[in-house]
Amino acid sequence: MQILKMAVIIWGVLATVVQAQETIPGITVNGESVVSQAPDMATLSLGVSERAPTASEAMANTSEKVRGILAKLDTLQVAGLDRQTSGLYLRPVYDERSRDGSTSVQVVGYEAGNTVRVTVRDLTKLGLLLDAVVAEGANDFNGLQFGIRDNSQSLLEARKNAVDDAIAKATQLASAAGVKLGDVISMSESSQGYRPMEMRVSQMKSMDTPIETGEVDVRVQVTVHFAIEQGE
Repeated sequence: MQILKMAVIIWGVLATVVQAQETIPGITVNGESVVSQAPDMATLSLGVSERAPTASEAMANTSEKVRGILAKLDTLQVAGLDRQTSGLYLRPVYDERSRDGSTSVQVVGYEAGNTVRVTVRDLTKLGLLLDAVVAEGANDFNGLQFGIRDNSQSLLEARKNAVDDAIAKATQLASAAGVKLGDVISMSESSQGYRPMEMRVSQMKSMDTPIETGEVDVRVQVTVHFAIEQGE
């Protein structure tokens, strides 16, 4: 019983503190910053999908082409840790003419698919890699994303700039309202370090695929709540 009473007292104190914080007059602003950095890696999702009259044939055809793609990745010195099977499926293919309800639904074949997620750490090989895997039979491409192995310095710069932006905004608001900006009461942050680049299979069909890496945006947003200093 004594422990229960103590818990109730502590909860009451915490609730009072939270309520007091919520009632403190203040100014809340969002600060933003974007720092651009050249990417030094890329991640792509590629695969093979094949249809055949039987399930075993569809899976065998798909597996054969995927083995060729993996062998090509070995040739291009893409490490085993940088590739991972991310999707594997086998499903029936139905006769579209039977979907109108006039005839019973019939299975006319099977489709098998295998998707591999590949990390490329040498961007000079990226165009060559894409051409090579297409030549080996890759016909399912689900996107290309550039990234940074270490974006810590860009994050530090973006965070500082975002906080400076928030302070500038809060200072302007306080001046416009005729009040004096006080201390920071609370602050929260959200960060985003990657910008995806989408490509279609049709863009990969010609050899010597051109790739423009551009820059990756490291984006930081902070929400800062400032107190308003009370007059004497």
